[in-house]
Amino acid sequence: MIVDIIVLFFSVFLTGLILLSKPFKGIANLKSFLIFGGSYLFSLTIIHLLPEVFHHAEEDVTLGYFVLLGFFLQLALEHFSQGIEHGHVHIRKDSSGILSRPIFLLISLSIHAFLEGTLLAHPNIVVHEHSSKALLVGIVLHKIPAAIALCSVLLSVMESRVKLITYIFIFAAASPLGLLLSDYLIDINFLSSRLFLILFAIVSGNFLHISTTIFYETSPDHHLSVKKLLISILGAAIALLAEFLL
Repeated sequence: MIVDIIVLFFSVFLTGLILLSKPFKGIANLKSFLIFGGSYLFSLTIIHLLPEVFHHAEEDVTLGYFVLLGFFLQLALEHFSQGIEHGHVHIRKDSSGILSRPIFLLISLSIHAFLEGTLLAHPNIVVHEHSSKALLVGIVLHKIPAAIALCSVLLSVMESRVKLITYIFIFAAASPLGLLLSDYLIDINFLSSRLFLILFAIVSGNFLHISTTIFYETSPDHHLSVKKLLISILGAAIALLAEFLL
């Protein structure tokens, strides 16, 4: 678990610190990274997360409702985060809306990141007995572009570097905190198998929304791109390999 916490935190925090010294300009490369990460996350949701949820569906038919709830919960969170979870960068220095109050970005992103972290406690309580490292990789692939997008936005609306680093630190700490808290609640038998599966279902719905939105936003004109197709296949193939090897 210590390794998971270190990877979750520093993959985001170091990305933020790097961007403070050298603002990100490689939007084209970010798009390819997003497609790869979105394909990986979508594939992992289909072959790993949902099977674990629906393994119990015969005993608890309401689990499917929580997947749906998670999908629309993510839609609601993105009203405040402006789509930063899937690398969507909105930069407007004269913003008078949500971006003028970046605390809303931080809260919505941190809620989502916290829920992601809870999933990494899952080998202790649900069906699969193998390592959660494949899921850890998926979360990191998704959080790095989110960190890039968040830092790019904060740099455009914040003048205080201390405050900006504090925001990045809180966002970086959200997933490790979710992992630590869920693991502790499981250990003291406060978080039952059913409650954890409900969390699992909700975050599965979150991931479905994020991964499918990435595909939509990276191809708004719906034209077939061989490059995008190949990157997507590569992401899915690596998710399959990671599921069996990690």
